Amino acid sequence: MISSWRRRRATRRTARGTGSDMRELTIPSHFRCPISLDMMKDPVTLSTGITYDRASIETWIEGGNFSCPITNQPLQTLDSIPNHNIRKMIQDWCVENKDYGVERIPTPRVPVSPVQIGDILEKITAAARRGDGDGCKSSVEKIKMLAKESERNKKCIMGNGASHVISSAFQALSKQEPLEKSIEILEEMISAMAIMFPLQEESIKNLKSKASLQALVLFMKGGDLSRRRNSILILKEIISSYPQKATKLGEIQGALEGLVKLIKEPICSSSKKASLFITYHIIASSSNPQRFTKALLEMGFVSLLLETLVDAERSVCERALGAFDGICESKEGREEAYAHALTMPVIVKKILRVSDLATELSVSIVWKLVKHESEEEEEDGRVKVEALQVGAFQKLLLLLQVGCSEWTKEKATELLKLLNNLHRDRLECIDSLDFKGIKRPF
Repeated sequence: MISSWRRRRATRRTARGTGSDMRELTIPSHFRCPISLDMMKDPVTLSTGITYDRASIETWIEGGNFSCPITNQPLQTLDSIPNHNIRKMIQDWCVENKDYGVERIPTPRVPVSPVQIGDILEKITAAARRGDGDGCKSSVEKIKMLAKESERNKKCIMGNGASHVISSAFQALSKQEPLEKSIEILEEMISAMAIMFPLQEESIKNLKSKASLQALVLFMKGGDLSRRRNSILILKEIISSYPQKATKLGEIQGALEGLVKLIKEPICSSSKKASLFITYHIIASSSNPQRFTKALLEMGFVSLLLETLVDAERSVCERALGAFDGICESKEGREEAYAHALTMPVIVKKILRVSDLATELSVSIVWKLVKHESEEEEEDGRVKVEALQVGAFQKLLLLLQVGCSEWTKEKATELLKLLNNLHRDRLECIDSLDFKGIKRPF
């Protein structure tokens, strides 16, 4: 039992705390945005005289609404004026009530205008024409700084064609000899363009030139992680729009080594996906894929793909299977696949386990390995036996039952017939199937 003075002291302390907690903190109504009903962080006034939070009213206008939400009057102009008086009153109120956990809203930066962006971009263009890398660098750094300040600035920068101007300057400066002279500004430009994904079509046209590709490969091969990541992502944008440029990219010295390094030691998931995507297109788009396949095999590409496939996420798995399928187009690639103990177990496991695309690619790889074994080997049937041992027969039968694309049906049926020598009694129901004239869907 506590003494009376201690009891009275505890009572007074509780009362003070209760009184403080019971006091309701009400945000003044004129501090709230009429749209979101939250306290405004960046109050702006429209031509109708009504004040809104900038983020809310810009979302309203971007949704195709060109009238004032409160008065319903048409807006004479879409420009808004910062309401400094209301913002100062809100900040003062936040400071007065800081004991109740209210944080003072920061003073917002003034959003960039199209005119400001236009002036900066003109400086970049003029400096690039003069070959003035230093002049370009300061302007590009300013574009990056403004883009990072707010999403509104970023939209304004992208909407005024900044990526096209910077990519055009990148192309011009990448032609300078020696290239090392322009390394710093080119790196800044790559960093700036990475902020503006997806790139505009005009930008990609500038970047697909031989000089631009060589510069991007140079950055992809070495340097800090950010530089390599940005370079590979830009290269993916180029190959996505112009797959035929993959062959030219593969011919650049050091390109294949850089891609393999990014697959083996990925900076992030997106860089690994991009590297696999580009590698597949280099193999698939070439009229003579053997030259690229040979170089990749010498770098242990088959082992690298199989290691990647073991526990890869879906999108990585699909890209790795696509690259493996391309490798198996050549005799050298198939021989390397035959020699690896994990090839058949890993590929068969992906059938019906990842996605429809992964299943199609896996069936294609197994089909190529089994079919060409009959043509290239001495009919020892080692690949067929291994396929059966890891459950390929059951997987293919299940695939035909659950349904798949017509092209996959054709290949699965042909595969089952190729395995007929070992399981003839199980294939009587398949002999009657007819899939003639079916074309591969991709």
